[in-house]
Amino acid sequence: MNRLLELWFTQQGWSLFDFQQDAINAYGNGESGLVHAPTGMGKTYAAWLGALNKWLEENPDRERWPKEPVPPRVLWITPLRALANDTLLSLQQPVEALGIPWTLEKRTGDISSTKKKALLDRPPTTLVTTPESLSLMLTHEDWEETWGTLEAIIVDEWHELLGNKRGVMTELCLARFRAAIPNLRVWGVSATLGRIEEALQVLVGPKNSGRLVRGEYPKKIDVVTLRPDTMEHFPWAGHLGVRLLPQILTYLEQATTTLFFTNTRAMAEIWFQAILNAKPEWEHEIALHHGSLDRDLRTMYEEGLKQGLLRCVVCTSSLDLGVDFSPVEQVIQVGSPKGVARLLQRAGRSGHQPGKVSRIICVPTHAFELIEFAAVRDAVAQFRIEAREPIPKPLDLLVQHLITLSMGGGFESEPTLQEVRSTWSFASLTDLEWQWVLDFITYGGKSLRAYAQYARVRKEGRRYVISNPKAAQFHRMNIGTISSYQSVVVKYTSGGELGTVEEGFIGRLKPGDKFVFGGKVLQLVRFQAMTAYVKRSTGKPGAVPRWAGGRMPLSSELSRAVREKIHSISQGKLNDEESLAVAPILQIQQNWSVVPAPNVLLVEQLKSRDGYHTFLYPFAGRLVHEGLGPLLAWRIAREEARTFSIAQNDYGIELLSPTPLELDVESLRRHLSPHQLLEDLLLTLANTELPKYQFREIARIAGLVFEGYPGNRKTGKQLQISSNLLYDVFSQFEPDNLLLEQARREVLDRQMEILRMQSILESIQTMEITITQPPKFTPFCFPILVDRLRHQLSTESWDDRIERLVEQLETHAGRSGKHAC
Repeated sequence: MNRLLELWFTQQGWSLFDFQQDAINAYGNGESGLVHAPTGMGKTYAAWLGALNKWLEENPDRERWPKEPVPPRVLWITPLRALANDTLLSLQQPVEALGIPWTLEKRTGDISSTKKKALLDRPPTTLVTTPESLSLMLTHEDWEETWGTLEAIIVDEWHELLGNKRGVMTELCLARFRAAIPNLRVWGVSATLGRIEEALQVLVGPKNSGRLVRGEYPKKIDVVTLRPDTMEHFPWAGHLGVRLLPQILTYLEQATTTLFFTNTRAMAEIWFQAILNAKPEWEHEIALHHGSLDRDLRTMYEEGLKQGLLRCVVCTSSLDLGVDFSPVEQVIQVGSPKGVARLLQRAGRSGHQPGKVSRIICVPTHAFELIEFAAVRDAVAQFRIEAREPIPKPLDLLVQHLITLSMGGGFESEPTLQEVRSTWSFASLTDLEWQWVLDFITYGGKSLRAYAQYARVRKEGRRYVISNPKAAQFHRMNIGTISSYQSVVVKYTSGGELGTVEEGFIGRLKPGDKFVFGGKVLQLVRFQAMTAYVKRSTGKPGAVPRWAGGRMPLSSELSRAVREKIHSISQGKLNDEESLAVAPILQIQQNWSVVPAPNVLLVEQLKSRDGYHTFLYPFAGRLVHEGLGPLLAWRIAREEARTFSIAQNDYGIELLSPTPLELDVESLRRHLSPHQLLEDLLLTLANTELPKYQFREIARIAGLVFEGYPGNRKTGKQLQISSNLLYDVFSQFEPDNLLLEQARREVLDRQMEILRMQSILESIQTMEITITQPPKFTPFCFPILVDRLRHQLSTESWDDRIERLVEQLETHAGRSGKHAC
């Protein structure tokens, strides 16, 4: 490393890790690659110092350094615009300390139009930006001239982009830049990834070589699990957490600063209120942070964290990434993280420095989450981390990308096809699919050619260019892949914004109703023009908003670890406190039914006043079970007409029928066969609205529906009506429309995890199947039953019914005299 950089590094009290030196050397050699290291180990500087070191080596005489700023050299891509400020500060430190004549700026969606124009007129040496802003750069005709001096594009937090459409957008943009700048370096920075080699190839392109730089230094993670003094033997989701509040308060009192993670925004609101009600004197020492709160509020709380002014911040994944909060002493995780990588990521928010211990206190919301916490600890010890699955051929995004290119000087078909195929996601794009996309953007395809607004691109000679200024304006406003549910701004009647909630939630309230948001009790005054005007209120809190997108299914790695842990406990291997606490529950399960080994599929059948219940336990996660339940019901009903109610959780599935269901091992294997899985799932989908709802997102990304102008956005209902109309037109007049096919595929891939389902069904064919008839609802099936009743009964009747059920089951377990350990 250059002596100036080495001196600066030493002055910070740091020592260069081997992986950092490897990354600097690889950058200097002109290589691309991926830096993979634990959170807090210095990944950012491993990538950044390579760029600085190369320039310093090329300019050894300080007296001859240019007086004018150096032209563009590096684009730094961050997945969240909220991280741009902190990233910029980190990158600026060595530049300013050494007086290097580089300018550093950020460009995100929340900077002014004046600032954006200035960045185009006088681009900085390094620009920190997002995938959406990177795509917008390509809409300018002179983009190659502006950014032609680039040496590298560095993608931060690559694990957060890999496996979603924003990652594919980044792939397409990188391919465009590589085509224009042949010697361009592409580097990624990532932590907590499985299948790292694949992640590298997705980043650099499947036909390109890249260097994998691993920072595999031991990062000690201290995982502590809280447990109640007494444990119910029939667990159900959500009932346990708040009972542990006294223990949580003790931990909060003992630490200087705590990050308090919940899995959903609704739970963050609930826990913030619970802590504040218990400790009102902490009003100015605790804060709430989630993605629906106003950006200025979140920034204020982030600054409070950095300065060590806050005792606790209750948050969601909004604080998972990037920002270095050195004062954070501990992390609290409420509810199972549902994945190994997520727990590692959140634990790493504390002890965010090399050599420091990351401490995480895990709070179960029901007893079986103790198993999940113990299983996560085992998986971390074995470094079994989930992979992020790349998305194959999202044609809606390709449509958007090609319209972008048509604005940026246009594109020719053949070289652009080769460029697109150089990405991982579109490597298998066929000539027919390519031609379909070209036809779709030029005249709307077979179904829409009569409507001029869908002719967004025209062909001039060999080049495809944007058709008119209005199409260009609409496209710039539509760029992006984040399709959120329609949001309503929450404002005080006296002025000042609090953030956003979903239209569906506010639509159920009437003026005068109370609700909790931003940690405050609010009263709705009026709702107009997609704005909810509110005032502060007192007294009993009302409803808590529920936001879509909060489902977190059990990951494949964690589900495997959970099965192994359950089997281990049932075999008497009680080698941790979680196992000791859960052992009595599993003893009841064994007495009344079976605790299945990892190679056993357990089926339980029993009768209640509701009907005849069949429970199956594939332990494959909620999303797989949401597809597997209807599939199994449809296959059974195909042979014998009957109706079912279906429920599921991460562990199993319930089929409830008014008549007995006669099943044996042979028939179960047949119904759970992977044979014709795709065809049968498509038939089950035919009677649902899921493809239509998925098509709404696809239609928006492809620019088929317009969300409206700023300040006058269309409602969610209006957008759904527009996309439904297009869906019906395509279904009737163009059933082979590739966007329809994509909608069905995305439902199968994203909402049912069809590849994982296929794997589960294949494994079932070789599993032992055990069918039992337990005398009562078992600890395994009880949480699924509760979940179904939660959606069928009112809150009051649901509470009463669950309480009675628990009393009956506990009494029966007590009479058996076999559950105590």
